[in-house]
Amino acid sequence: MASEMNHNQDFSARFDYLSRNLWSGILFGLGLVAFFDEAVFHQLLHWHHFYDKSTTEIGLVSDGLFHAFSWFATIGGLFLVADLNRRNAFWFKRWWGGMMLGGGIFQLYDGTIQHKIMRIHQIRYVENVLIYDLVWNIVAALMVLTAMSLIFRTGRESKRGNGKIANEQ
Repeated sequence: MASEMNHNQDFSARFDYLSRNLWSGILFGLGLVAFFDEAVFHQLLHWHHFYDKSTTEIGLVSDGLFHAFSWFATIGGLFLVADLNRRNAFWFKRWWGGMMLGGGIFQLYDGTIQHKIMRIHQIRYVENVLIYDLVWNIVAALMVLTAMSLIFRTGRESKRGNGKIANEQ
């Protein structure tokens, strides 16, 4: 009976912090995907810089700013996770949905707005960039769809959980 009470209290705490679980995941996912992009495509493979419409030096500075942004987002997301853990309100499934949403939206924004509309860089400077664009944007769309599924499911679970707790009290 006592463990069941603790179990309900844990659900109650996570239901009170639905939004914070989601936003911490969004920040972390955004930072993680930006970090992956920066580390792999900018630094290891040298496929592009964040801003390729100027000199290499400007491109490197833009990479540094982009890298700083990714770390601020990641650290901010992790501070929120620490706060949720302290409150016994961390909900991994909801957070994972937020992480997939943040990462997917960032990647989709990068692949469409920055690559195609603003043209500040391309994923790779090759003759047929279409395959790279398709892979980048399809992965992003799959991340967003997975995120939406997790976010809606946890939203439904929270409504059922809140009703169950209210009926038990």
